[in-house]
Amino acid sequence: MTVYSAIWKDGPLTYDDWKEDVYSRDANEQVALKYLNYSQDPIESIMNEAKKYLTNSSSKIQIYGMSQNSDTNDYILVQNKLINLINWTSENEKIDDFIQEMQLNIKDHSDIVFEWIPFSQFYEITKIGKGGFATIYSAIWKDGPIYWDFKKNLTRDLNKKVALKCLNNTQNLTNELLNEIKAYSTKAVNYTSGIIKVYGISQDPVTQNYVIVLQYAEGGNFNNWINVNENYKNFNWENKMQTLCYIANGLKEIHEKQMVHRDFHTGNILLISPFFQDAANRTYISDMGLCGKIGSINQNNIYGVMPYVAPEVLRGKPYTQVADIYSFGMIMYFVATGRQPFDNCAHDHNLVLDICNGVRPEISELEAPKSYIDLMKSCWNSNPENRPNVIKLYKLLRSINTSKKSEIKEAENYRKLHLSSLKGDRQITTHPQAIYTSRLLNPFTEDLDSKCLDCAVND
Repeated sequence: MTVYSAIWKDGPLTYDDWKEDVYSRDANEQVALKYLNYSQDPIESIMNEAKKYLTNSSSKIQIYGMSQNSDTNDYILVQNKLINLINWTSENEKIDDFIQEMQLNIKDHSDIVFEWIPFSQFYEITKIGKGGFATIYSAIWKDGPIYWDFKKNLTRDLNKKVALKCLNNTQNLTNELLNEIKAYSTKAVNYTSGIIKVYGISQDPVTQNYVIVLQYAEGGNFNNWINVNENYKNFNWENKMQTLCYIANGLKEIHEKQMVHRDFHTGNILLISPFFQDAANRTYISDMGLCGKIGSINQNNIYGVMPYVAPEVLRGKPYTQVADIYSFGMIMYFVATGRQPFDNCAHDHNLVLDICNGVRPEISELEAPKSYIDLMKSCWNSNPENRPNVIKLYKLLRSINTSKKSEIKEAENYRKLHLSSLKGDRQITTHPQAIYTSRLLNPFTEDLDSKCLDCAVND
């Protein structure tokens, strides 16, 4: 496939809504010519390519017609010049088809134009983090993402700072990688989305690993953000509640797509601003669906941060949406206390046994509103059926925020009293074997005795 920009002398036929059965032409229209190389045969494949556009009436990419190069006999699709401004190819047919699919889903001018991005476009590449399945870099994208300006013309946001998620062992493309990309947000302007934006896909020419190009979050992950002393001191209960609503909204987006996150913890929650703001800092969920483990995803494997993994998952049960809710309960604990769950013990088979036997992090009744603690405990209930779904969770959070003002005020007064008792910066001691990055947990679950594996779940 090769794409050219051209001027169509006569232009496409358009229907005049004001004059019945009257058609006119938009002369000298700029169009995109998509050459289907070596496509002299068969005709059926050409028609199927055209039908992709004809059957998606809501797409901003439209097809005007077909043509044929008289020299090569290659067939040509004639399209509106909405996106195909450049001659691009990933040199991988599966990726090219995927990018076309993503672009076909563009329905309005707020949608991101997902594209293949040559790795040479990135400079000032700096390593900023490493997880269990990927390494994250910040970089400057020279051309920057395509967007619509106020005149609804396509332009580029030059020299855009982005995050590069370099996925380990992804030389061979898999459906899991493409599924992860679909889970990210494709809205360039969306003040309600709680999921990090995706701009495109690239490939490291040295390692041949694939790279997902994402929105850069200046604030980093939630763990690091709250460890900044001023952020911790200023993170009041009003902001805690609003932040949790943002996070719950992002999880709601994921679950509405009939998906699960499967690695939901504070390290995968990103903040836009590195500093505390009076208005709640925007948070975004990243690292969708454990797709970092590309190339060897095994549904029998258990990955994650041990304190955030639901007991039924540790016992080998399938991962469900309410397992994400369990993880959300642990995030609520982190927000309320500023401490990681189970930070005082080793994350080993003993902790797995404790979690499966109903042990949960301890919290003082003074540290959080009573209704908040009740909701948190319902999220980490041992019985998955007793946990709220994400819609109910979001509504209950909003309800606490609006109708439990006295409880919130009491918790805020306690927070301020605690801060006043601190001498200097707060000091947190974490057990040296407490690990808060995702990893394979099977070595700690395989030796669970049958009593734990088969134990009855208590309400």
